Amino acid sequence: MRRERRDDGGALVALEVDPATDDDRAEAEAAGLGLAREILQLRVALPLEAAVDDPALATRPFVPGSDDVGLLTVNNRAFAWHPDQSDWTVEDLRARTAEQWFDPEGFRVHEHDGRIVGFCWTKVHPADDVDPALGEIFVIGVDPDHHGRGLGRALVVDGLRHLADRGLRTGMLHVEHDNTAARNLYRSLGFTEHSSHCWWRADDTSAP
Repeated sequence: MRRERRDDGGALVALEVDPATDDDRAEAEAAGLGLAREILQLRVALPLEAAVDDPALATRPFVPGSDDVGLLTVNNRAFAWHPDQSDWTVEDLRARTAEQWFDPEGFRVHEHDGRIVGFCWTKVHPADDVDPALGEIFVIGVDPDHHGRGLGRALVVDGLRHLADRGLRTGMLHVEHDNTAARNLYRSLGFTEHSSHCWWRADDTSAP
């Protein structure tokens, strides 16, 4: 996928490419564009060898309707900073759970004292001419009050175990390139970079 914008003189002023290549980066640099945003796609082999000794986390499937408010509370607190995931409404959530691929068994939630405090939402991509079947960590969120307890890692491991149990042999996820803490976590689990989705623009303060 490639989108570009040029000024009246034909000069390149914004470029979006997925997956981005070295040639795309060179073109953006030659045009004087700055990198506004980069989302990395990471992949890992399943079952997950790096977490074979990690203890199991108690999770259950998401229940549409009754879990909506609890899930949105965690999501909007965890992603207050995120350009795509913040400020979700019930309508936003229900639109996504109405997608054909949605499986509540793959939407794992973790509770503490009867309240949702974290979740790992997985998604399965069927094999195509380019890729094998992929098990994606679609969204993972932890209530900020529960940070520092290893819950993020435990939820990722739980989601990947669920995908492996379904027969998936490749896990994947997307992460902002400047989210150092998340990238370090995924690296510790064996994820490696597969591709990147990049936005460049003349004014690099935001994506085009």
